[in-house]
Amino acid sequence: MLRKLTIPKIYHCNFNPADFFKGLYFYWDDLKGYSKYGNLDKENIMEISLIRHGKSQFVHKEAVTFNEFKQWVKNYDFYGIAEEPSCPAETLQKVAAADIIVTSDLKRAIESAKFLDPKANAITDPLFREIELPISTRQGSNLKLSPVFWAMLLRIMWFSGYSNNYESFDEAKLRAKKAAQQLILYSSEFQSVALIGHGFFNIMIAKELQKKGWKGKRKLGARHWNCVSYSL
Repeated sequence: MLRKLTIPKIYHCNFNPADFFKGLYFYWDDLKGYSKYGNLDKENIMEISLIRHGKSQFVHKEAVTFNEFKQWVKNYDFYGIAEEPSCPAETLQKVAAADIIVTSDLKRAIESAKFLDPKANAITDPLFREIELPISTRQGSNLKLSPVFWAMLLRIMWFSGYSNNYESFDEAKLRAKKAAQQLILYSSEFQSVALIGHGFFNIMIAKELQKKGWKGKRKLGARHWNCVSYSL
């Protein structure tokens, strides 16, 4: 329901009611720290915010062999997030306004949710975890490359059809559809949902939401704590 607002009388001869109420709405939105579409008509607006987790506590940028990269991935999944003084205001606002918070079951996502809202009882679900890289169990060469390059190379191979018994591209798309539908179900019940997930899988979820008519940015940023919201 609309909140009761006291509207001042306007005597200016060029007064445009549409511009006035639009300006008043965004002022109210900023004042209360509400979401992009506000809480003025919360009964009719559903919103899903996709947030990438914070930076990993595991930092190792030196070049590694492919065999060493396997351990690098394990360490990245094992460690939580690094301590940071702050994160984007929009991300904090979306989490504060959310009626329900959801995370993947990976440590960096769970700790990110606690950082954003220490009192929140987030729902943890492996449905939202990041897509694993198709790392081969075979012995690799002694060629050393940066971990980022190894990850990009494996992801390109994954897009090309190589999965090595890991989740394939088609399987990941199906999981993204299920994840998007689950978020929509949460939104239909709780209205405002915040997912603290992962960069790559969040992109796939966003595409599925857009296919279902949800409105928001077409592209998600790759930065940690990045937040993009979709509404219906």
